[in-house]
Amino acid sequence: MKKYISHLVFALLGCAALSACVDDDYMELDKGQNELVLTVSKTEVVLNEQAHADDALELSWTTGTNYGTGNKISYTLELAKAGSNFANSYVAVENAVQEYSWKKNVEELNDILRNHFGATAGENISLEARLTAVVTERDEKQVSITAFSVTAYKPLTSTLYLIGSATPGGWSADDATEMIRKDNGIFTWTGRLVAGEFKFITTLGSFLPSYNKGTDGLLMLRSSDDQPDIPFIVEEDHNYIVEANLFTGVLTLTQTETLAPVYDQLYFVGNATDWGFVKMKQDVLDPYLFRFGKFFEVGKGGEFKFGTSDGSWENMYKAKNADAAYTDTEVVFVKGFDPDNKWVLKDGECGKAYKICMDIRSGKERMMMSEFTPYEMIYMVGDATPAGWTIGDATPMQTTDNPYVFTWKGTLNAGELKFTCDKQEDWNGAWFMPAVADKQPAGETEPMLFLDKSDEAFKAQYLDVMVGGIDQKWKITTAGSYLITLNQLEETISIVKQ
Repeated sequence: MKKYISHLVFALLGCAALSACVDDDYMELDKGQNELVLTVSKTEVVLNEQAHADDALELSWTTGTNYGTGNKISYTLELAKAGSNFANSYVAVENAVQEYSWKKNVEELNDILRNHFGATAGENISLEARLTAVVTERDEKQVSITAFSVTAYKPLTSTLYLIGSATPGGWSADDATEMIRKDNGIFTWTGRLVAGEFKFITTLGSFLPSYNKGTDGLLMLRSSDDQPDIPFIVEEDHNYIVEANLFTGVLTLTQTETLAPVYDQLYFVGNATDWGFVKMKQDVLDPYLFRFGKFFEVGKGGEFKFGTSDGSWENMYKAKNADAAYTDTEVVFVKGFDPDNKWVLKDGECGKAYKICMDIRSGKERMMMSEFTPYEMIYMVGDATPAGWTIGDATPMQTTDNPYVFTWKGTLNAGELKFTCDKQEDWNGAWFMPAVADKQPAGETEPMLFLDKSDEAFKAQYLDVMVGGIDQKWKITTAGSYLITLNQLEETISIVKQ
């Protein structure tokens, strides 16, 4: 009896070992003569950017046969123009195992059509898809082909700027006001407009193309100087929410009291600047916050306060108490000259760098100032960088004689980029990001956004923003050699293609 039990145990163990050696998908050793069949979800596809995130096309296939060997089957899927015999094909799947479908959304498929097949807007392209299946240790190839057609579109601009006498930058195309891209073709901006004219440009520094007011009152794309140049009109000075929908042409201007501060500029002024007015940076996430980073040299501390207009000693934000410590957060707004209380940075507190955050919410004003210890290293992460999205292997920058400035020179891929200060594996540490999502580098020094998602004191500066959900990246559109210079104290960066 023991002998038979032993044989049974060994037989079961042998079966288990065989199962472990064979991929689950191939437990049926003989798949018979299953025909490899490639099918397409739609034979005619018309792409529409308004539905850019929707599923556009799916190619799926049967397993085919492994000739009863139990060996794995690998699949290669190619797309090519119909009748080309798959010359210059787009390889969608290559030597994949246990994959039986390939699916793309509208935007992804449109990118493939435009970038690989040179499709233009409205052009219907006839394509063929070829699936090739190969069984390990077999020479035979199984092939299935199906056909379909796709009509592409030209994507709308990914950037939009306000320009005109009603806007903060006036009619200067170089100083146009950048809007926030909410979604493809939809842009918004909140701030102060004055009575005057405005329109929109798509490229900083260039007056064309632009979006003007059409005869029907809707947004009209203007691509030539020969076309009418009709602006929109702002009737009265006010804070506005501006939203432009380039798909529908609808422009909405909504007056608002609560979403924009009274002042959109603030200046640091004091002994450290020889009483000159130094412009602070308005926070891109919360327009009520203004930021300033500075190294205060020994003997260059003393008194300071905050102005609202360059050179004007009226309408200033001042300390509530005379000779207030830099840790005193209490603020009062003074329309005239008095009282003239100021904060004081003592001599023993100099020789250090500080970061200042001023909140000018009416009735809730705060001055938040803290010593800043520079990070010893800044790292690059993203699929544009050599290490990709592996944060543990993030690419280090290079130190300089200035502990606040880092540089890096090398090759960037087309893709996304941001900077980690601490390489926290949960991705909730300190980051430098662009001021807006999908920001293409300006090629010159520009402001950037600093977030410390693990610092409660920093997060408390934002009363209405959950910084943990902010994840903005630079978008590198052209691969090549780049020189990057990052200043962590002033929170500026330049990403320059060489």
